[in-house]
Parts: sequence; structure tokens; C-alpha cells
Amino acid sequence: MTVREMDYLKIVNVSRMLYYQSKLIMPRSENIAIQTPWLAPIVWDGTFQIEILNQQFRLQNVSIGLVVFATGEYVAFLEVFLQTAETYFMEGHRVKYYVFTDQPDSVPLMKPHEGRQIVILEAQGSGHQQDAYDYRMKMISLFSKRRFAKEVDYLVCAHVNIIFCHSVGVEILSSLFGTLHPLFFGFPRESLVYERQPQSQAYISGEEGDFYYSGAFFGGKVLEVFRLTKFCYQAAMLDKAQYIHVEWPDESYLNKYLLYNKPTKVLSPEYMWSKQLLDRRSFQEMLKHGDILVRVSKYPWTNAKQDFQRDFKRGQWQELSVF
Repeated sequence: MTVREMDYLKIVNVSRMLYYQSKLIMPRSENIAIQTPWLAPIVWDGTFQIEILNQQFRLQNVSIGLVVFATGEYVAFLEVFLQTAETYFMEGHRVKYYVFTDQPDSVPLMKPHEGRQIVILEAQGSGHQQDAYDYRMKMISLFSKRRFAKEVDYLVCAHVNIIFCHSVGVEILSSLFGTLHPLFFGFPRESLVYERQPQSQAYISGEEGDFYYSGAFFGGKVLEVFRLTKFCYQAAMLDKAQYIHVEWPDESYLNKYLLYNKPTKVLSPEYMWSKQLLDRRSFQEMLKHGDILVRVSKYPWTNAKQDFQRDFKRGQWQELSVF
């Protein structure tokens, strides 16, 4: 197991601010964990003061890269992704949108806010999910080493079928972060959909596992993202060479890596669920199979959990990969 130093912020002088005092004793209606067994924080809405964090990160002049792949028919999601990211993602901070696409002429013409930039990077499309995943991990690892490390401090990797519907800010930043998958939140480890083929590089036994992380939203410092994506790519290629089919490549290799390389921050499922599901019919013209968008949000825990459980019982929730 690789041990990472916890990513505590540097001590900086912040200006005078007025905000609610943090409460050390606060009754909650839900028994939820706010810290992992390895002492990494689990970020829930209300567990941080964004004003303090904004000042700390601004004084360090950090820059954030948001990596997204939009190829083939999934280019249709890109405009909504960028528009909502401009409104809710890292407000007031320097951001570079790294858009990998095979259709650069289809990237929407929009002027980002001051301090932000859209960078279009050429990518190849693929109709096969496994091939697309291998390629995505390969490109992120290559560009992390060759370019991203020279331009940004942190990388956030997101699926293009995401809508940012509430503020997603610097509270997520850490050396290495993962996001709890809402469909498997709170499940016992033997019920998680880890890869169970012992011959696979993604194999996790029934006696192992901390959480089940979503492949749609992860990141950290550039070097850590490089290590993660390089492992995922190399592990996937080794499986492919042995003709081993992994059912959930987007998440199996990620979960294997994060099991042995503990993240220094974990995002709650609030970052991957919504209070109200989108009307699926309104997007059926965009993709042939009628996929809906995944939403990144931060609704209050109680309401979000009730809505999630109701929709899950009705079979209405679906979390999709990019390809």
C-alpha cells in the first residue's frame, strides 16, 4: 500500500471575514461519517466554510484543470457541460478546460470568464467502451506528464454527461480525491460491484474494500492523477492482452488503485446525485439510446437521500459512462 502525506493547506494570513461559527456539537438526523479510517475528510455540504477555503487557495494562486472527453455523439453534451461549469465550477479561481474531442469544429463558441480558458485537444473517437476507456486513461496520463504539470496545479477529471447544478469549489481539492458512488453508498463490501475475477488486474476480493468510487468525477494534484491514470491504463492493457473482459472498466481499475493508494479526500455522494431527475425524453434526440445526463450537485443530505431512495426503488436512477 502506498502511503500519501495528507494534503493539509499551507498556513496563510486571511483577511477579516464574518461567517457562522463552526459547531463542535451538532445533532444530526443521520448517522454519517465525515472522516475515513485513514483520517481523510469526507466532504459533505455544511462541513466546511467555503469563504475561508477560497481565501486560502487564492492566496496560493492555484490553477485547476478540468479534463473532459467529448467524442462522437457525446459532443452533444459538451455545451451544457461547459455552460454549467462556468456558473458553478471553481467560482473565482483560475481554470483551464481541457476538451479532448474528435470534432473541434463542434466545440461551442463561448467566452469563458476572466482567468479561464478553453483548450481544445485532438482525440480519436471509439465506439467500444473498453477501447474508449483505455484511450482516455492513456491520454490523461500522457498529457499530465507532458503538458498539464506545466500549466495547472490540480486536475479534475469529469464525464461529459454531467451538469453542474450547485457550487463545486475548492473544497474538493486535495492530493488525491475520489467520489462516493450514490448507487452503492453504504453497501457492505461484499455487495459492491468490484471486479471479482482473480486473474484480472482490477481484482478485489470479498474481504477487501473501503468504498465504491464513481469513475465520473475524480482528481487531485497533477502528479497523483498521472499515477492513477497510468496504473488504470497499464492494468487495462494487461487484462486485454490476456483476453480478460472487465464489466465496469470505468470504475474497476479506479477502485483497485484507490484501495491501495488511499485518497486524501473523499467526496460524498452529494456530488453525484440530484434532487430531481432530468426528464429523460428531452435528451432522447441527442443520443440514439436516450441516455440522460448525470448531475453533480450538493443538495442537503436528508432531502437528497429521500429522493435517491425513492427513485432507486422505482428504477429511475442511472449513472452512465462517457462512452
